[in-house]
Amino acid sequence: MPRARNGAVELEYDTFGKKGDTPLLLVMGLGAQMIAWREGFCEALAARGHYVIRYDNRDVGLSTKFDDHQVPSMLELVAQMAAGQKPTVPYTLEDMAGDGMAVLDAEGVSTAHICGASMGGMIVQAMAIHHRNRIRTMTSIMSSTGNPTLPRAKPEAMAALTAPPANNRDEAMDRAVSTGKAIGSPGFPADPAEVRAFAAQSYDRMFSPMGVARQMAAVTANGNRRPALENVSLPTLVIHGRDDPLVPVEGGIDTYEAIRGSDLLVIGGMGHDLPKALWGRIADAITHMTSRGE
Repeated sequence: MPRARNGAVELEYDTFGKKGDTPLLLVMGLGAQMIAWREGFCEALAARGHYVIRYDNRDVGLSTKFDDHQVPSMLELVAQMAAGQKPTVPYTLEDMAGDGMAVLDAEGVSTAHICGASMGGMIVQAMAIHHRNRIRTMTSIMSSTGNPTLPRAKPEAMAALTAPPANNRDEAMDRAVSTGKAIGSPGFPADPAEVRAFAAQSYDRMFSPMGVARQMAAVTANGNRRPALENVSLPTLVIHGRDDPLVPVEGGIDTYEAIRGSDLLVIGGMGHDLPKALWGRIADAITHMTSRGE
């Protein structure tokens, strides 16, 4: 597969569709590899006229790892921010936004539509803030603004997110099923066998769980994007599950309210995942938004 470079960071990526079609960059969430943008979903977007580009964020999948950096202490990070100090992190959310621009450069794409899920939504928000001239439209899915006044994750969802990493392949598959039950879509329950099979595929492709803590540190250190988003003028779609236990729907509503002229799609029964049953609806919504930016 092709690779892009942002300084010393190499980024694994792949594409779907015709290169001359409407470019759409997909950015995945915390600890998730690019294959979490499932092939069927990418093909659905390509069938709707997009040249789909997905990539592994730094510290996950086949992109550059930062294992020579210590795992940040979240307590120390929060204390630094409370004291008004610059947080000490291996990299920032802005660095991760720059990675996406490097992937576009590698593909010779000057401007693109961007779509991010969960942490990926935060990264595309950073792209919109810092790389506005490269962005046509933005779609932020099951994400938030970092506004500290918003409701927090449900305890069982946060427990699933912060559980110690699996020790082997079988445990990774078991963990994926239990995590899916804690944060997934109650109206569109996943098939446990499919969840296990995908977890095995992800484990076999690359298992590097320590990157999750460093990515989480980057998110935490970024703080509240709400004020900056209020200055973003960009066709934007916000998609959120009404039943998201990890990033409550208020996070999506706050994103929608921050960005003038944005659209909001709240889906009942959807939690913190992208159920196959919703791929068509979500792909249609994204396509409706990207058509505005052409």
